[in-house]
Amino acid sequence: MLSFTAIDFELATADYNSICAVGVVRVDDGIITQEYFSLVKPPNNKYMWQTTRVHGIKPKDTAESPTFDELYSELAPLLAGRDMVAHNEKFDRSVLKQTMKYYGLRYEDLNISDQWLCTNILYQQLGFARTKLNVCCKIMDIPLKHHDPLSDARATAMLYLQRDEAPEKWQRSLTDSL
Repeated sequence: MLSFTAIDFELATADYNSICAVGVVRVDDGIITQEYFSLVKPPNNKYMWQTTRVHGIKPKDTAESPTFDELYSELAPLLAGRDMVAHNEKFDRSVLKQTMKYYGLRYEDLNISDQWLCTNILYQQLGFARTKLNVCCKIMDIPLKHHDPLSDARATAMLYLQRDEAPEKWQRSLTDSL
């Protein structure tokens, strides 16, 4: 599978419908062909300090941003009918489904699978002992500005595209740490 869409969300609260930023990377025939980023105004523009501490996004940053339903018409063409990849697919898929439901949008209309490819699980299967996004990117020499959703989505796409090189790089990282 060399054509897919990688996605990453940041949340404003612990609620899975509180998207405050989204990053999407479209890959066609193994080449990144489109990138999309938007800040998103979560419901009531409400944030938890714990989430802001992780990603740095604050209510003032999203006060004038579109809500998810307002930007959905831009996002849907990047997702519709695509194979989807995320670093923690269960989380990102659940966030998309719950946010769409909150805004009265039908996930089924996107014609995407109920299970996506997960690079976290893939890299576990490839033998990585630790598979957090930043750890995998460091070993794989993939640039990352962690918790920036576009950077995270781009890194996820690159992890998937470079998966054949992972066992060798993992072994080299073990040797280098000795």
